Amino acid sequence: MSQNYPFGLKPNLTPGAAVAETGEGAWRLEIPAGAERRYRLAQLDDYSSLTRRSFPWVAPVNFELRARASAGVIPGTWGFGLWNDPFAMGVLTGVRGFRLPMLPNAAWFFFASAPNYLSLRDDLPAQGWLAATFCSPDRIYPLLALGAPAITLLVFPPAARLLRRLASRIIKQDMVSINVQTTDWHTYSIDWQVEEVSFRLDGEPAFKTSVVPKAPLGLVLWIDNQYAAFPPTGRIRYGMLANTKPAWIEITDLTVNK
Repeated sequence: MSQNYPFGLKPNLTPGAAVAETGEGAWRLEIPAGAERRYRLAQLDDYSSLTRRSFPWVAPVNFELRARASAGVIPGTWGFGLWNDPFAMGVLTGVRGFRLPMLPNAAWFFFASAPNYLSLRDDLPAQGWLAATFCSPDRIYPLLALGAPAITLLVFPPAARLLRRLASRIIKQDMVSINVQTTDWHTYSIDWQVEEVSFRLDGEPAFKTSVVPKAPLGLVLWIDNQYAAFPPTGRIRYGMLANTKPAWIEITDLTVNK
């Protein structure tokens, strides 16, 4: 049965995953149990058929919803907010055409289980429940082309550590850990302004930063079983994680205002 989603959102699913309406303006995004061999994603986004230049959101934007998760620790990642889909991850689900990769721009609440390590800075948290922003150059195709031969060096930890330091100078990021029981209902909000981004939890200030993503961005709500780690040791890892039982997040009262 077809469903109507607000703000142009559309489901992006791998086999066995589902987005189910649980009430008026409420949805459950669920991935099935499975081994680490296969990618599993349940996602709602508003940019699947768009070029990055056509992504719909430009500051100022205020984003808010209520959410809870099926467990305090879910193998992989989940969250909600705004980003530029830099790695065109939707290609893995087969529903989206190819996009050239870009560096990340984002403002979101993001959960990352171990062994994820998602900080390029040693003084920032790299996993757990995070409020985070990324700001990167939005016109770097020549830079990516020149850097492609260096990717093979990432298998060597000393070279990977050097590239990590270089990346931290290009990709600006800021984030804090959010101390909250994610299995309980909470209200999360993001206020993306031209010069700062503010995060609120249950109406109270949680984080404010001057690291502001570059527009335009797309709206995304997701849960998946992947991980990526770029730790200070230089031992880069990426892959999928097993989950022994289905995992889900529930969303309600979503509003996005310009």
